[in-house]
Formats: sequence, C-alpha cells, structure tokens
Amino acid sequence: MLTAFTPLASTLGGILIGLAATLLYATLGRIAGISGIVNGAVEQAGGRGWRIAFLLGLIAGAGTWFVLSGTLQPRTGFPLPWLVAGGLLVGFGTRMGSGCTSGHGVCGLARLSPRSLAAVAVFMAFGFATVYCIRHLMGGIG
Repeated sequence: MLTAFTPLASTLGGILIGLAATLLYATLGRIAGISGIVNGAVEQAGGRGWRIAFLLGLIAGAGTWFVLSGTLQPRTGFPLPWLVAGGLLVGFGTRMGSGCTSGHGVCGLARLSPRSLAAVAVFMAFGFATVYCIRHLMGGIG
C-alpha cells in the first residue's frame, strides 16, 4: 500500500490550520479544539453562532480543496464501515482524553501544556500501532 507524498498540499494545510487557530484565539480567546467546538455547537445555547461558522468553514475548506484539486472523492482506500467505526472510536477517544488532536496537538502544545504533551504522545503511539497492525499484521484493508 503506497502512501501519497504531498508536501506542498500538506504544508499549505498546516499553515491554514495554524492561521485559523491563531485567529480564533486572537479574536475570541478560544482554543480551536474541534471536538469541543462541535460539543458546544450541539449542547450549549451561548456562543453557538461562532462555533457553527467555524465548523461550516472547515467543511467549506475541504469542499473547496476537492473541487480545486479535481478529485471529488477522498483518497482513503478504506471501505465506508471501517471509516464509520474509526470515526466513532475517535469520538469516544476525544471524550476520554478531554480533547482532540487539534485542541491538544495544535493549541495545547503551542501553550506548552503538559497534559497536551501526554495526550499527543498517546495519540501518536496508538496511531503508529494502528498503522503497523493494519499494514503489516492484517495485510492492509480495502
């Protein structure tokens, strides 16, 4: 199973994520943790507007990339049931870890949070283990 090497798109994506996180913090004083933003948009009445606008911006950004790149399908190579299962596991993990990769990895590490450093170490370790298991022990999925 080959992995796409996309340094330009990845660098541009990283810059845009950093810019969005910085602007959100500079303008509203809020951390760009996506799981917290989604939770607040669903469960809280106050501050729902900026959360929905931020989430719509994420969706619009991804949609714009798919249109401009000429690929209207994500390049995952995984069957839909596996993607749904993975999404549910990530959602469960964000509740257990009190945050997601964006909140801990992008914003928490920038704030030198020890809790975020520990969370990112766990995310990365399990990510490495998952890739190893799927590629080498299970022979890939697809």
